[in-house]
Amino acid sequence: MTSIVSAVPDGQMYRILLIEDDQGDALLVEELLHDTGLRFELTTRTTLAEARTELSGSPIDCVLLDLHLPDVAGIDAVTAVRSLAPHTAVIVLTGLSEAQAGANAMAAGAQDYLVKGKVDGDLLHRTVRYAVYRSQTERTNAEAQAARLRAEENARLERGLLPQPILDTSTVRVTTRYLPGAAWALLGGDFLDVVEGEDGLLHAVVGDVSGHGPDAAALGVFLRIAWRSLVLGGHRGNDLLHLMERILIAERGSQHLFATCTLLTLDQSTATGTLHLAGHHEPLLTTAEGTQELAAAHGIALGVVPGLRRWPSTVVPLPATGALTLYTDGLTEGHNGATGERLGVDGLLTLIENLPPTDPADHVDRLIEKTHALNEGRHSDDLAVLRLDWGGRP
Repeated sequence: MTSIVSAVPDGQMYRILLIEDDQGDALLVEELLHDTGLRFELTTRTTLAEARTELSGSPIDCVLLDLHLPDVAGIDAVTAVRSLAPHTAVIVLTGLSEAQAGANAMAAGAQDYLVKGKVDGDLLHRTVRYAVYRSQTERTNAEAQAARLRAEENARLERGLLPQPILDTSTVRVTTRYLPGAAWALLGGDFLDVVEGEDGLLHAVVGDVSGHGPDAAALGVFLRIAWRSLVLGGHRGNDLLHLMERILIAERGSQHLFATCTLLTLDQSTATGTLHLAGHHEPLLTTAEGTQELAAAHGIALGVVPGLRRWPSTVVPLPATGALTLYTDGLTEGHNGATGERLGVDGLLTLIENLPPTDPADHVDRLIEKTHALNEGRHSDDLAVLRLDWGGRP
């Protein structure tokens, strides 16, 4: 028996599932619900097995649960229902001789209990409303606690994935942004860093570990720390990438994770930038004439063919005033509005062209906002952006 709706014209609609094998008791509960004045949809099932579909699929506000079902009884019935629908209010129906059963049921997770034969419309009205309210409050508190835990975990990951740049004498302005692929998600395996070496050159990296979640994030932290340590130790180019690959292989264990990255060495004295692309895409160069993608030689991603060591370098001339933007594919892999196509680099360049000239940090924020608006949540990937500005505003 399903979907019996009261004729009361207003108020909240309560979707109620009654699990009761006694037809007489079920009819009595239905009549009492009509006496409550609540708006409700009632679905009745006689066993827990029959109720599984509603509990796992259909949205239910409140379960009225008999403790003596053919396939489960007592506290086990409450535990089973709570496991199938942890955020649904549960009101237990007990007999007159079961004085302790109701209290035990509440200890097992039920919001309240009612004694059969001692229930009227007003009592049922108050019990249902209170149980649903309490369940919703518990769910809100649980979600808030989960959000706090995610925020704390992200803060710890950010310290590893988004470090403070080490800049001694450099006048280059650094702008960084990192966003997880979905709301409330943990940060993933994207990483970035900027340091000024003993040679006075500015070194930067943006990378992306395959996969998502804590394993990818942990490996991203390892690679970021390894890169910084190796750069400060004087390692450059192919030697640096080879050592990073060895670390990746050692830390990934049995998981076949790999990583892409772009290495940049910025030499303002010679107005050049040296690029090494390990399975990653080219940076964007912004000048007074506009923004374009730099042409650079490509090498293989770290960990795909260990020991191959094929990472050619590309030296590009730089203007006296300009900006370089390194980023992960979370910025371009999203959808380009309602067309269903990916934004891609061409779409990204079009967005940049249409943005008004502004402060670098504001420019990056507006660009990310535009890409998210076009994507409309259809593609979820982490996004890391590193922008380096020198010589004034391009």
